[in-house]
Amino acid sequence: MEHLQQLALASGLAWASGIRLYAAIFIVGLLGRLGYVHLPSDLSLLEHNWVLGASGVMLVAEFLADKVPGFDSIWDSIHTFIRIPIGALLAWGAMGDQGPALQMAAGIFGGAIAGGTHLAKAGARAAINTSPEPFSNWTASASEDGLLLGGLWLVFAHPAAFLVLLALFLALAIWLMPKMFRYLARIWRGLGGRPERASTPRLPS
Repeated sequence: MEHLQQLALASGLAWASGIRLYAAIFIVGLLGRLGYVHLPSDLSLLEHNWVLGASGVMLVAEFLADKVPGFDSIWDSIHTFIRIPIGALLAWGAMGDQGPALQMAAGIFGGAIAGGTHLAKAGARAAINTSPEPFSNWTASASEDGLLLGGLWLVFAHPAAFLVLLALFLALAIWLMPKMFRYLARIWRGLGGRPERASTPRLPS
């Protein structure tokens, strides 16, 4: 595998883990199993029947869970402890042909990318769920499905373009996340119904 392709694969798997972990594992494993792509030796286990079966079942579960407003945020909260470490592990495996030092660096950066993507997705979906209608949630979920497929296609077809777009995506996420969490904090305070402290009237002198 070319160095640029491996870098794109490591970054792409970490990025995809934060959006649709099981779909990323299933799609990449199936492409390797069918011979459309050649995976590094440390990722060859993604082509195994058991891995394809498990990730396929969880892909369907995640697809359905992600379409239910409210439950999708619960699903995201639980997967904070799953997407980030597995994203780091997948990035580590993608650099398996480059030696342990680069593998470790890929794992560190992969965990950071997966964490950033996951937090951006979870924060955006939590903000969308403050709307009572379900259509914005369904639109966001379908957009994430399309984003994942397009991103994985770029990883293998145009790795340099993917890396440039990934850098822009992460910069946008870093800029947006504080704004999203401030918005959610205001909503949370509003739900708590905390009354503002009334100021003591001052007598005219």
